[in-house]
Amino acid sequence: MVMTEEEGAIRLAKADETKKAREGHGLYRTLCNNMMVGVSEGFEKKLKLVGVGYKAAMQGKDLNLSLGYAHQVILEVPQGLKVECTSNTEITVSGYDKVEVGNFAAIIRSKRKPEPYKGKGVRYADEVVLIKEGKRK
Repeated sequence: MVMTEEEGAIRLAKADETKKAREGHGLYRTLCNNMMVGVSEGFEKKLKLVGVGYKAAMQGKDLNLSLGYAHQVILEVPQGLKVECTSNTEITVSGYDKVEVGNFAAIIRSKRKPEPYKGKGVRYADEVVLIKEGKRK
């Protein structure tokens, strides 16, 4: 892998045409691009809470979720990420590292995944949950 800087741009070139070199070229090009976009624009994931009584709120630096359990789910926000609750049912996770933003959004979603019968749970804002038909009597 050969890296050069030209007029404010970083250019990655393959050392040879082997399969391993092509794989590494694509990986490192994408990682460099994600770093540049993250620093200049940032990344964000939006989540929606669907269900009666499901709500989210910030408690200092922690995210407090009411997800229908007998207890509150409290998540510590990792350093470098910013979490906002625009309403009781909407959460926005933003930061400069695409992987960290995606991982923390996935952790929040894993606390109550959308169920297929009523669609209740935590879902990404653009996620479509297919609702199954229940039993017929």
